[in-house]
Amino acid sequence: KEFAGRGVTVNAVCPGFIATEMVANELSDEMMAKVTGAIPLGRLGEATEVAGLVKYLALDKSAGYITGHSFTIDGGIAIGSGF
Repeated sequence: KEFAGRGVTVNAVCPGFIATEMVANELSDEMMAKVTGAIPLGRLGEATEVAGLVKYLALDKSAGYITGHSFTIDGGIAIGSGF
């Protein structure tokens, strides 16, 4: 609340499984198949998709009234698809 009066918005971006070198190196093929199968969109996210949301929240004037929220960007895995 203390920042809102100064025009500062505060939000959180909560990415799910994103196609990165770390994910590729840490997940076995079996686990990757399970993860991908549990994501309703059927694929890992791309870093550019997360960056696009961050860019929108930080720079787009139409996001100026959005504050105090957590944005999950995970291809739908959080809706409880059985992972």
